[in-house]
Amino acid sequence: MAAAAKLHRHVGRRRAARFLAEGPNLVEAALRRGLVSELFATEAAADRFADLLAGVPVELVTERAAKALSDTVTPVGLVAVCAMPDNDLDAVLAGGPTLVAMPVEISEPGNAGTLIRVADAMGADAVVLAGPSVDPYNGKCLRASAGSIFSVPVISEPDAVRAVTRLKDAGVQILATVLDGDVSVDDADLSVPTAWLFGPEAHGLPADVAALASARVHIPMTGQAESLNVASAAAICLYASARARRAVRD
Repeated sequence: MAAAAKLHRHVGRRRAARFLAEGPNLVEAALRRGLVSELFATEAAADRFADLLAGVPVELVTERAAKALSDTVTPVGLVAVCAMPDNDLDAVLAGGPTLVAMPVEISEPGNAGTLIRVADAMGADAVVLAGPSVDPYNGKCLRASAGSIFSVPVISEPDAVRAVTRLKDAGVQILATVLDGDVSVDDADLSVPTAWLFGPEAHGLPADVAALASARVHIPMTGQAESLNVASAAAICLYASARARRAVRD
């Protein structure tokens, strides 16, 4: 229990290569991947989620202990200690990726988790969190991903320029989303392997990263909004890529 509670902190997760997954959706996804090393539940939660926990070793804990393992306002009483998936950029590149989402310097965990969920839904081969970015195993990010963090490889690459360069060298076109882009997302050639760069809404992509792009792409907006947050922009661009990939297959 004491060791599990330390996983609330980034440094604790990094040292142990473990993280906490809370609630039935995340726990079920982690169990499917075989990543659960310990599972804690209150008696009430064990009864409530009996079907999910059938045949799984569970350590019963008190409501107080479950609260100590939770970072939500109203804990459900079900928490798993999980091993971090063994994901890296080498493996992604070896697989010949056709669609990669690369948010750069994204710090808001809710946006990061939502982007991971969108990338999973659109069939992306990976999400690369480039530059100084949020820990994807932060509790809020995990919840926002709705389990998708267990379905799509999520990779943290502190050196954004190096990560983009490696994708380019592998033959992947790099599209930077910027407000003043000279190519509309409607007109971009998305029939080839593509990595999308997304910057924070507040200050956009770093200049040295954007300079590596094959093209600078903008999202046409006919309303009054000045910009989109990173998760919204990603949803539009990744859907456009997914649609283009379907057209190529058909």
